[in-house]
Amino acid sequence: MTSTRFAYRVAALLFLSGLVHLVVFAVDGGPWEGPVSWRKAVTFGLSFGLTLATYAWVGARLRLRPGWVWLFTAASVLEVTLTTLQAWRRVPSHFNEATTFDQVVTRGLTAGGVMLIVSVVALTVTAFTARHLAPSMRLAVRVGTTTLVAALAFGGLMIAERGGSWKLAHGVAMHGVLLLPALAWALALTTTWSERRRSRTVALASAGYCALIVAAAGYNALV
Repeated sequence: MTSTRFAYRVAALLFLSGLVHLVVFAVDGGPWEGPVSWRKAVTFGLSFGLTLATYAWVGARLRLRPGWVWLFTAASVLEVTLTTLQAWRRVPSHFNEATTFDQVVTRGLTAGGVMLIVSVVALTVTAFTARHLAPSMRLAVRVGTTTLVAALAFGGLMIAERGGSWKLAHGVAMHGVLLLPALAWALALTTTWSERRRSRTVALASAGYCALIVAAAGYNALV
């Protein structure tokens, strides 16, 4: 089985985990916000499922080395599994070193974070060095991977601030790597526009998306 196909299957399972825990939250109740809730089990499952599928899809178009896809897949599973485990234990998943086991979980999440950073950097470098893509798709993956790096940076700020207030900016920046390449792909598939016109459309969408990230970051900085 190829790394891409395996990543798609794992992504589906992670996304399903998020949906299942949304049902658990609806049945069990409790707070949505706060360090001890079902929120992270839901959002981590949904977000990592979607992001892993995106990473594999974009990576396939960039001809990314399979090892990076395997690494991102492993990191995604590690992050979702440990976060969900802590939700079931009814203890905080992050910044929790209350017991030896919690310390092991925290270090596991840190290791997963490092794996994510390394694999995202590899994807971004490949996006900026690839020459085989059409200009519109090349622009889309370059801006998209850059926004993914920005999402990791906002995540780093939240870790540095032990929670922080950058959730909106982090969430918005996370999915540019899906939306912009998907737009470029859809334009090539469904329109008869020239490549120049498609590139202009992607550039306009990219500018708008970056403005949205800036607005989200500004909002987070003020609240």
